[in-house]
Amino acid sequence: MDPIADYLTRLRNAIKARHRIVEIPASNLKKEITKVLFEKGYIQSYKFDEEASVQGTIKVALKYNPLTKQSAIVKLTRVSKPGLRKYSGSKELPRVLNGLGIAIVSTSKGVMTDKEARTLNVGGEVLCYVY
Repeated sequence: MDPIADYLTRLRNAIKARHRIVEIPASNLKKEITKVLFEKGYIQSYKFDEEASVQGTIKVALKYNPLTKQSAIVKLTRVSKPGLRKYSGSKELPRVLNGLGIAIVSTSKGVMTDKEARTLNVGGEVLCYVY
């Protein structure tokens, strides 16, 4: 079982079903990915609910265009899987849609986007692509 793939699949399914809010079981890595998605404007808001269960939940409010009703997230793709991890150095970090999308990277300095990792000159595990 891959918790990050489960997180991305829950977001994908909620977007396809046009849900406004999705609840996801929490972990520290999922919380950091949620923060990155919020900072980059892919989700409207989020809330960490610690009392819900032992591990807690993350409530994510999805972002849609008010006129076209299209989601801010067009595609979520898992890159590094448990069976085949993908690591990149700071010079080889991927550019998603020629810089229009983001790659979420888990580095020694925390979870960040590919652009932030390039400026800090750190590499790490490429978790997913978002555009």
